[in-house]
Amino acid sequence: MHVHDLLQLDSLGLSLLWGEEALLGQEVVGVTATDLEEPGRFLGPGELVLSGLVWWAEGDSAKADRFVSALAEAGATALLAGEETHGRVPDALVAACRTHRVPIVAVPARTSFRAVTEAVYLRQWGDLSRRPTRLFALPENVRAELSRLVEDGAGPAELLDRACAHLGRVSCYLLTASGRTVARTPSAPELPARQASAAAARGGVWLRIEAESSPYDAWQLHVPEPDAAPPRVLHEIADVLARCRDGRARRLAADRLAGQELIGVLEGIPAVPAPAAAAAADTGALEEALALAGLPAGGPYRVLVATSGDALAEGLEHLEDAAYAVGRSVAVLHDDPASGYDAVDRLRAVWPLLQQCGDPQARLRLGVGARAAGADGLRASLNQARFALTAADEAAAVREVEQLDTLAELMAGVPPEVRTVFGTRILGALGDGMLRETLEVFLANNCSWARTAEALHLHVNTVHYRIERVETLTGRDLSRLDHKLDLYAALRCD
Repeated sequence: MHVHDLLQLDSLGLSLLWGEEALLGQEVVGVTATDLEEPGRFLGPGELVLSGLVWWAEGDSAKADRFVSALAEAGATALLAGEETHGRVPDALVAACRTHRVPIVAVPARTSFRAVTEAVYLRQWGDLSRRPTRLFALPENVRAELSRLVEDGAGPAELLDRACAHLGRVSCYLLTASGRTVARTPSAPELPARQASAAAARGGVWLRIEAESSPYDAWQLHVPEPDAAPPRVLHEIADVLARCRDGRARRLAADRLAGQELIGVLEGIPAVPAPAAAAAADTGALEEALALAGLPAGGPYRVLVATSGDALAEGLEHLEDAAYAVGRSVAVLHDDPASGYDAVDRLRAVWPLLQQCGDPQARLRLGVGARAAGADGLRASLNQARFALTAADEAAAVREVEQLDTLAELMAGVPPEVRTVFGTRILGALGDGMLRETLEVFLANNCSWARTAEALHLHVNTVHYRIERVETLTGRDLSRLDHKLDLYAALRCD
């Protein structure tokens, strides 16, 4: 493992600020994270040093020189400096590294130090795995058995059990990024998803399984007790699980393809009523697609639409023994009330865990249609789910169509472009001044002249005059309920 190996990892986004080729080829033996001003006594030769630069003070070049000289004297291979604290790596620190011939690399704010550390040790493990067999930590018979199991298509639970069997009663978990337990050793107690997410902050050993995945379902090997197993053994187990994950990824891709074909059939059914013969043909094609996607015949079903199909697929994996098919962003769930639990409530409970996995700026939302008794009701459930998705917000990221019980919530589901046109058409003549304000207060006070005058500190006659102007400019009569609703809805469209 060398410094330039890290620079080639696009996922980390590292930038070389200074470093000669010969220095970048030095062997890396470990990683130390520190924000001490003089860290030399805690460093060893060949280590990478990670620093968030909390110790740095603008204009203090001497402090930068002391820090880097300590690294050079200890034999550090490079300094990886975080940009998050100060927005950039100070020029004085780069100059000090050039003087003392210590390569310096910028770590962007989006890249965690943990990700850098894992990348180093996983690369080191990859180097070890290519060395002679005698350097392996797992016994030869265990490695042979695990290889055979992987080739035979064994699942992660069997692999984890056999890999850890020779370690005794060690608690070991295979978890997804959202906290779902994929597998655990027999001695490991159950770990609910919410507790698993919190466990990451409590320490232990965490190893990311390097295999194709989304941010939501990436696998992690977790051992709560740091000294329960030798690190090299855990890295070997992680490598075996990565091979298992690659095989499962291909099967999951095939399942997603079948799910997308089902959604394609569903979206191809006309929304308008069709002649009886055509409707029967559509229903027959949909029932066939449901069967090919592995869903039970007959209902009830629900359609779910999400802003991320990967998040939706992982969320559905949290449901116990649920039958579903997922496409790119739409899923059909077999949702039988007789199962004894509410699937949507469980999705709502895990949705915050999914939101923590992805981009913090992304609006991860889910819309849920009403139950469809059979295949012929799925189109309506799809339309309902899409509308509910547009009404989902920060307060209710998972929105069921049955929850839309106010005019404001109904209006929230109307596309913004349509709301803008409607609001401008009805209220455009009022502008943004006193007439609009008077209308808002008047409607908020149930069209009471006296309360409106009191709220606005006006004479009642002034309120009468302004409301008359509103009626003239909008063409609405505020003594009529339907016209009041028109104006109220227009106000809600802004």
